[in-house]
Amino acid sequence: MEDAVREALATVNDPEIHRPITELGMVKSVEIGADGAVAVAVYLTVSGCPMRETITSNVREAVERVEGVTSVSVELDVMSDEQRKELAGALRGGTAEREVPFAQPGSLTRVYAVASGKGGVGKSSVTVNLAAAMAADGLKVGVVDADIYGHSVPRMLGVDGRPTQVENMIMPPSAHGVKVISIGMFTPGNAPVVWRGPMLHRALQQFLADVYWGDLDVLLLDLPPGTGDIAISVAQLVPNAEILVVTTPQQAAAEVAERAGSIAVQTHQKIVGVVENMSGLPCPHCDEMVDVFGTGGGQKVAEGLTKTTGANVPVLGAIPIDVRLREGGDEGKPVVLTDPDSPAGARTAGDRGQAGRPRARPVGHVAGHHPPQQVLTRFGALAGDDEGGHRPCGRAPPSSCLRAGSA
Repeated sequence: MEDAVREALATVNDPEIHRPITELGMVKSVEIGADGAVAVAVYLTVSGCPMRETITSNVREAVERVEGVTSVSVELDVMSDEQRKELAGALRGGTAEREVPFAQPGSLTRVYAVASGKGGVGKSSVTVNLAAAMAADGLKVGVVDADIYGHSVPRMLGVDGRPTQVENMIMPPSAHGVKVISIGMFTPGNAPVVWRGPMLHRALQQFLADVYWGDLDVLLLDLPPGTGDIAISVAQLVPNAEILVVTTPQQAAAEVAERAGSIAVQTHQKIVGVVENMSGLPCPHCDEMVDVFGTGGGQKVAEGLTKTTGANVPVLGAIPIDVRLREGGDEGKPVVLTDPDSPAGARTAGDRGQAGRPRARPVGHVAGHHPPQQVLTRFGALAGDDEGGHRPCGRAPPSSCLRAGSA
């Protein structure tokens, strides 16, 4: 029976590391009584482990399913310093500390730096919903909240846990299948972060090198607005990162976004494309799109960056204004998951099948084996979808219609 019990334990993953507890050396002992009573002793990585109850419950449930088991008791212990060092070394796979795994020649992780010129264009909303849509499609996704001063990703993804440290490694919490790290997880309450450039670089380096990300398909970096210290540090630490520019339609935002994207010329990075956010407001009465912030900003940015870089920079998507997008961000429930058929959800998640379930995709359609445009079709509306202006409703608007009120 012991073999069967250990096989059952091999199905239990550590909730932070996401690997079997048997593989991580977390099973201290297994004792089986003549009456079928099983006692399992499990090592926690650290004392006060926030996942202790989850581990206990998962171990008990797995062992109870073994035929012949009459009862299960779980005893928790804590790894010694030496055991933690061995675990950290095994997780790094022999790589040196402070080494950014995504910058190594053999890395298959696609890294996208989501940038904008101005704040308030919805860059973080795009990052969060894109990450959630990718994870729902079966990709292994991580998000670095690199906006140190204006961190908001934890709230928008609904992450309320804190990272666990094992030796010099940080285990990131996750939500909706997305691993997340943010400076907001290390500051008390809503305290501001008042740092100069070198400290910003160090924080980003820690997020990339000291956090245990595992084998990711995609890593998204939510950058602060502009072309400051973090943008430069990303180019230094992850030179293979591709830039995704987010703008809104109005010309004032587009001009600044184009400047932000132009950093790629100096850093020799690739611009994967442009996303136009807040691209019209669907009228609740006639469904016609009201151009609250004008039109054409995304296309203008794409054309400008194409000219500046000498490489084709497409408009990857246009996401309309949607109250549900804002509500999802406030509640920590991305709209691509809660309401994939909404205007913003559909445009961000793309074609995900019935009831929000992902459609089958070829095996090769994972990070490292596909062009960036295929990954980013999660936005649904590709360049050309909205050429010629927004579609009219085809009937005279009622007096309460937004379009009528603006006439």
